[in-house]
Amino acid sequence: MTKLCARGKAAAKRKFKVYPSAYANAYASKICAGKIKDPSGKKRKDFKGPKPRNKSGGGFVAKRARTAGIK
Repeated sequence: MTKLCARGKAAAKRKFKVYPSAYANAYASKICAGKIKDPSGKKRKDFKGPKPRNKSGGGFVAKRARTAGIK
């Protein structure tokens, strides 16, 4: 489990009366992930979690040239 960024935690404490709650933590994590703006109007990504190891289910697929029938 990763920690919340300080900016998200401070914004959640300002917005909600009871900070350690599910709603406040969800709001703080969205701010840290850069999905919503904080009260100052800034929208940036502060969360530095683990990066995916590989591209599963996507990526670049190269087109193959048709060589059958062409001489």
